[in-house]
Amino acid sequence: LTPTGSTSTKVELRGNVLLLECIAAGLPTPVIRWIKEGGELPANRTFFENFKKTLKIIDVSEADSGNYKCIARNTLGSAHHVISVTVKAAPYWITAPRNLVLSPGEDGTLICRANGNPKPDISWLANGVPI
Repeated sequence: LTPTGSTSTKVELRGNVLLLECIAAGLPTPVIRWIKEGGELPANRTFFENFKKTLKIIDVSEADSGNYKCIARNTLGSAHHVISVTVKAAPYWITAPRNLVLSPGEDGTLICRANGNPKPDISWLANGVPI
């Protein structure tokens, strides 16, 4: 089974295509199956290529992080390999701040929600000066 050993790691960026490869040898030729440990493969974004040797997930997000197992099986036995996938992400807006117009003495709230991996630090500045 390639990759060799029982585990390996893969890092991909949010929004990219995740490609995982598992090549098995044996007689009779093994059938390959992919699973995500503790979860499901994303139904509308998962594709298989090269007779299931390659698992392809398009538009990956942080939720796609986890352990993916390829299992090669024939009538004489099986072998498996676990690929630990981490999806990294540059900061992106969940809720971007919007302009706020207030009258003198009126209170208002600015909301800023961002995410990323690693989690971004959020700083507030007024006219370029930290608050």
